[in-house]
Amino acid sequence: MRAVEFREYGGPEVLQLVQAETPEPGPGQVTIDAAWAGVNFADLKARAEGYRVTSLPYRPGLEVSGRIRAVGQGVDRLRPGQEVAALVGSGAYAEVVVAEAATVFPLPEGLDLRTAATLPTVVPTAHALLHEVGRLRAGETVLVHGAAGGIGTVAGQLARAAGAGAVYGVVSSTAKAEHAFEHGYDEVFTADAFPDDVRRATGGRGVDLVLDPVGGDTLRRGLGALSVFGRLVSFGNAGGAEPWHVGQPELYAQGRSVAGFSILALAQSAPEALRSLAERAFRTVTDDTVTLPVTAEFPLSDAAGAHQLMGGRTSTGKLLLRVAD
Repeated sequence: MRAVEFREYGGPEVLQLVQAETPEPGPGQVTIDAAWAGVNFADLKARAEGYRVTSLPYRPGLEVSGRIRAVGQGVDRLRPGQEVAALVGSGAYAEVVVAEAATVFPLPEGLDLRTAATLPTVVPTAHALLHEVGRLRAGETVLVHGAAGGIGTVAGQLARAAGAGAVYGVVSSTAKAEHAFEHGYDEVFTADAFPDDVRRATGGRGVDLVLDPVGGDTLRRGLGALSVFGRLVSFGNAGGAEPWHVGQPELYAQGRSVAGFSILALAQSAPEALRSLAERAFRTVTDDTVTLPVTAEFPLSDAAGAHQLMGGRTSTGKLLLRVAD
């Protein structure tokens, strides 16, 4: 089978298309004949030494859609030929992908494989950030960093559907603002000045909920943009800065709180909770509450092109790799 791997750290050019042995499922696993694989920022970060990758060669890819090829011992709710989407720790950039059965999701009726590949990381994450972790209530205000990306595109729509009083987005460039406006956002700010813009937009009050995948100084400034009793949910460190620690002085005075979320960590620690979350989140797609546009697709052989586009910080929406013809 064909797969994409890298054998050294570096830029997109380290990604190589290789011939690999077709895997078989172990106990509690399935193999999937892949149709599409999603591209995520975590795939790009994996090419930098020190991020999640414990050994080389390494095969990127966290989400895949396709048909079950074979099931391992102890798997009873899935069957060969079934159309599914799956969340995997790595390895989705391949024609045959091994997945833990607990993180494989049969497709709801009417959902096609191309759309399904956009869902496993993005839609459950956005749902959890707003609802399960962020505890958004109708009428509250939300600020979302990365508003034009995959998670941001979904979060804007979900916040609007939940009755948010106002939905504000932060983007890395003004060129991305139009995409955010098309997906639920009332106002869109650039990263350099967002705290001042939030104060202006809210009459000095601040926002009730901030969703932050950037970390570092952006997290610190986001905390300052919160209202009294506001909440901040951290779900990444895309900026690559040293972790910033928040404590009593920043939280006590105005009753603010900070929470965190990682869908990969949830998959490891509480797979049943992930399955329940995914079912709720996927329903928002099948009932047309959420649309997730695929803004670019690449053949598996050009995974480097997908990484180059996303790494250039000009992409919006969701990027996919086309695995099957």
